[in-house]
Amino acid sequence: MSGMLYGGDEIGALVFDPGHHSLRVGYAQEDTPKAEIPAVVGVSPDNEKIEPEVKQEAGNVSQTPSGWKYYIDTTYLHTPRSNLELHSYMKDGMIENWDFFEKVIDHCYEKIIQSESEYHPVLFSESPWNVRSKREKLTEIMFEKYKVPAFFLVKNAALAAFANGRSTALVIDSGATHTSAVPVLDGYVISNAVVKSPLAKEVIRDKEKPKYTKKNISFTPTSSWMTYMVKKTVQDFQQSILQVSESPYDERVAASIPTVHHEFPTGYHQDFGPERFKLAEGLFDHAMLGAGYIAATSAGMCDVDVRPALYSSVVLTGGNSLVQGFSDRLSKDLSSRTPGSMRLKMIAANGTVERRFGAWVGGSILASIGTFQQMWVSMQEYQESGKVQIDRKCP
Repeated sequence: MSGMLYGGDEIGALVFDPGHHSLRVGYAQEDTPKAEIPAVVGVSPDNEKIEPEVKQEAGNVSQTPSGWKYYIDTTYLHTPRSNLELHSYMKDGMIENWDFFEKVIDHCYEKIIQSESEYHPVLFSESPWNVRSKREKLTEIMFEKYKVPAFFLVKNAALAAFANGRSTALVIDSGATHTSAVPVLDGYVISNAVVKSPLAKEVIRDKEKPKYTKKNISFTPTSSWMTYMVKKTVQDFQQSILQVSESPYDERVAASIPTVHHEFPTGYHQDFGPERFKLAEGLFDHAMLGAGYIAATSAGMCDVDVRPALYSSVVLTGGNSLVQGFSDRLSKDLSSRTPGSMRLKMIAANGTVERRFGAWVGGSILASIGTFQQMWVSMQEYQESGKVQIDRKCP
């Protein structure tokens, strides 16, 4: 298969990075994804007239003979509509609902890439514990439905390591639904040493009633839509207020640090003091699940000869890792569990883009390297050998 076919500037490879929170998509060689699309699809019965603003932009709202309408991307999801239910197509870091997932991919080609799928090779990231049946199904969909000229699958931890200039690293990924420690050796994930915990951020309930005027709409939004919007508000709070303390949480130390003021969309506002640290502490204080513990456990499960290389390249990625103080605390936690002979080095990109989109950035770099061009699974190979090619070429 000729590398020239895909390596040229005129044909851009695409990089898709699906996560539980969102799907990142864009062209290889670029610094950032072209779009970040929430990993949920809105579905409502097709028995109401389409709103005028939807009519002109019907690409984001697809109607099907089955009598359902689908809403994709932030603008459409954030608008309350009667009977609009929101569904995630991801479960445990893997694609679960293929119909909804395909609706989002259709949207990517029509609205974001605005080009035919058969012109672009596609590199997809996947979670280190993705199962064979799902890998093969994705391969089949990309070749059969989207007719891509070439396809490749890479573990997202390996991509996050590449994004930070490493082919060997211990990747700590703290995202929307879990935190994982994944050892990567020469670009390949050591899958039997992957450790993950269900620690992420959960919704914080407030005690006092805010004073605000409720927006008047003629129907009650569905509970799935309300839950989604509450999550968005909590994320805003998390990003602006929460902080990880340098050492295990201590009420007196936390109380001595100046408070931070935050106002919610409802108008409710207050100064937040020790609770800023108390809430974030959940990512570290579980004896068996804290980020430091799972990192040390993962390294300990690897061959003793590999450990020094892993400890000297601990890569931090995922949206949660942006909580203030996260990397300092992890470094401190991990150094207390690191054998004295090991040199510990934390690698955490300063920019939020690199940290949130680490796997996508790594995919963008990988898919544009000249030597990678002969690695693709081509349409011809797929036609000759079928979907099992993906297990042979993309371990």
